[in-house]
Amino acid sequence: MDYAHLGRSGVSVSLICLGTMNFGAATGEDDAHQIMDRAHESGINFFDTSNTYGRPRAEGVTEQIIGNWFAAAAGRRDRTVLATKVYGGRGEWPNDRYLSAVQIRRACDDSLRRLRTDHIDLYQMHHVDRSTPWEEIWSAFDLLHAQGKIIYAGSSNFAGWHIVAAQEAAARRHGLGLVSEQSLYNLAQRSAELEVLPACQRYGVGVICWSPLHGGLLGGGMLAAPDAGTQAGRRASGRAAEELPRLRPQIEAYEAFCADLGEAPAAVALAWLLSRPGVTAPIVGPRTVGQLDAAPRAAEISLGSKELARLDEIFPGPGPAPEAYAW
Repeated sequence: MDYAHLGRSGVSVSLICLGTMNFGAATGEDDAHQIMDRAHESGINFFDTSNTYGRPRAEGVTEQIIGNWFAAAAGRRDRTVLATKVYGGRGEWPNDRYLSAVQIRRACDDSLRRLRTDHIDLYQMHHVDRSTPWEEIWSAFDLLHAQGKIIYAGSSNFAGWHIVAAQEAAARRHGLGLVSEQSLYNLAQRSAELEVLPACQRYGVGVICWSPLHGGLLGGGMLAAPDAGTQAGRRASGRAAEELPRLRPQIEAYEAFCADLGEAPAAVALAWLLSRPGVTAPIVGPRTVGQLDAAPRAAEISLGSKELARLDEIFPGPGPAPEAYAW
């Protein structure tokens, strides 16, 4: 496994990030622990979670599973770059969610307790809070940093101008600001190229890509009307099921391209993301150890200019802004 700095920070993370959204929802605790074991065996040191992952939703179940795994053996926490998120909440009281200073500090303490650790390496804002000023948000993050509870700050699902606003506000406070943005980005959904990726590159913010297989659509085996009991059948729901009718010709061309290349579609989709400027790592969210085992291959695939051009033909991007929509 190769490693890269997360944005302009000094921390090195694996080119594959382990997503844990399935832990406690589709994957039981014992299986989740096996997946994390295999991740470390494969050299994956970057784990991503959230205070709302798992079932019941927003009760921190996934963080608890990870915390139990850390506590079960010495050294696991030290070998992991741990990322979690703040924004969502389950409570009915008005300050149980979003990004007020009260909620940020409270949510961080709750995550630390569930994760059974004294610090979070990357604390990410899961969404934009349009009601809380950046001065308040950064004040809360600065306090957590001064207390040693967090090391870096990141964002998720931000528009390009939100990233600019966040960084300029941090600069006024002489702070580091964001080191990462977690964005929806894959071959079939390339709108991040318009504004998000250029903003991230300008400010040295590393891009972490969620849904790199577009809900399983780019993972192969989607065209054979798979049985609901199979792995492909389970993928054929949600975003994949909704998008397949519209994208079927492109998926057919893509799977044929991967077959000619002699590589699994999932690995090619991840390798393409790793070829994109500004991308640090795609997030893979396996339900099983077997699904995780295929991911490290992506870091070994080198796509040349011919292959990248063909992928652009199959899945054309929007082009740079503002030329994509103006003269």
